[in-house]
Amino acid sequence: MIDPKTDIMEFGSPSEQTGIPASRLESLSRWLFQPVDIAPLVFFRIFFGLMMLYHIWAMTRDRWVQYFYIDPDFHFSYPGWSWIEPWPGIGMHIHFGILMVAAVGISLGLYYRFSALTFFLGYSYVFLLEKSLYQNHCYLICLLSGIMVLLPAHRACSLDRFLWRIKGSQVMPQWTLWLLRFQIAIPYFYGGIAKLNFDWLHTQPIGMWVQRRTDVPFLGAYLEEAWVPWFFAYGGLLFDLLIVPALMWRRTRLLAYMISIGFHLTNSILWEIGIFPWFMIGASLLFFPPSSFRKAAHLSKLEIASQDAPLRFGWGQRMTVITLCVYISWQLIFPFRHFLYPGNVSWNEEGHHFSWHMMLREKNVGIRFYAYDPATNQRGLIKVEEFLNSRQLSRMGKDPDMVLEFVHYVRDHYREHRNTELEIYVLNIASLNGRKPQLLMDPKLNYAVVDRVWTPQPWVVPLTESLPEESWNMPLDQWEKVLDLDIPKRMQLARVQQPPRQIP
Repeated sequence: MIDPKTDIMEFGSPSEQTGIPASRLESLSRWLFQPVDIAPLVFFRIFFGLMMLYHIWAMTRDRWVQYFYIDPDFHFSYPGWSWIEPWPGIGMHIHFGILMVAAVGISLGLYYRFSALTFFLGYSYVFLLEKSLYQNHCYLICLLSGIMVLLPAHRACSLDRFLWRIKGSQVMPQWTLWLLRFQIAIPYFYGGIAKLNFDWLHTQPIGMWVQRRTDVPFLGAYLEEAWVPWFFAYGGLLFDLLIVPALMWRRTRLLAYMISIGFHLTNSILWEIGIFPWFMIGASLLFFPPSSFRKAAHLSKLEIASQDAPLRFGWGQRMTVITLCVYISWQLIFPFRHFLYPGNVSWNEEGHHFSWHMMLREKNVGIRFYAYDPATNQRGLIKVEEFLNSRQLSRMGKDPDMVLEFVHYVRDHYREHRNTELEIYVLNIASLNGRKPQLLMDPKLNYAVVDRVWTPQPWVVPLTESLPEESWNMPLDQWEKVLDLDIPKRMQLARVQQPPRQIP
């Protein structure tokens, strides 16, 4: 029998220190710090480290480091994080090598705290370095790696325990397990809430995507059926909203997990979404009882003594509770910040990132940048491909903030290398989820003098096109010919006369 008194700090006399009624605070503290089996935490430490090792290795194998972080001269940034820049020379390759070593350290429990902190800071740096590579599972990895720094996951079955004789424990405070469960639950539930929008409930964009995957072996033959888009749309919605409660309830847990495996395997086959399906299959095991991990490993059951002694709510426990409340509140509120901006978030992208909006939009974009030099009266098109790689090009036009940041980069580039002040205008036409294309940005503005701000951007043209019964499928090069758009004459002339001179 394990006595948790040696592993869990004592509490007591909470009303004298906090002013909160003793019964409430004592009940909360008892629940948060109730000792539970450490086996789930050990499992997640090993699993997380191995998954991160594969994730980082795959990025280096596919030459991501060179193509996305070293070769480009310009990187799209998140507002407030533009000061982050890549390491010079071979620094980025060394950085990714350190991340792999840190992932191994996490999995083995070797220098665990240092390894977890190194991975958290190093991966968050990579994540913040290039906005065009944003993926929700990368954001989730940042959050989970930060949480791992704080958890005592090396107190059992670790090299730290074996080599350095650190204080071991077979139990952990209950809040450590529930914090991980909470963070795993957030993408599911908030992903479901985000699907409660007009387009998704009318099977868009999932309907368009399903129709393009009819060549997939075995599943492809069924994807042509008319009911399939509705099944994917409402099945995905119900799965996201209900999977966590189903995993938490003992009677439905096993069935829910089997459904989860099928759901994620289907996603892995149909869509290119990296390690996310496989990671969530493993992480969802945390919703099983702690004792089940020992049972699966054929270890003897752990008997945990009950905690009946008076609780002393010290500063350590008080700070833990405050930190948990702040972090959980942020996770619950921050994804809704897009409601502070007017319009459709899938259209204007304001508040889209960090909100768990997954697979909700397909935005086809046609974009051109017109430059005018007042000093020489020279006009022309910006050769965008000389500044950006293919990923940056495909992502930029969909996000007005990224377009503005690119304009500022081009402005500064010509200011530095040509000693000239350019006026830069943007023709950005977009189609959201099969709608008829329309202007996304006001083409009459000189974006070289428009500031990048946190508040709503008035130059983003509101979405006015309604969702059609049949998706727009006209080729991009014909859009301007058939659309009645309010395009300035100088842009129209550049289109119908001889090809404009491009400004290199």
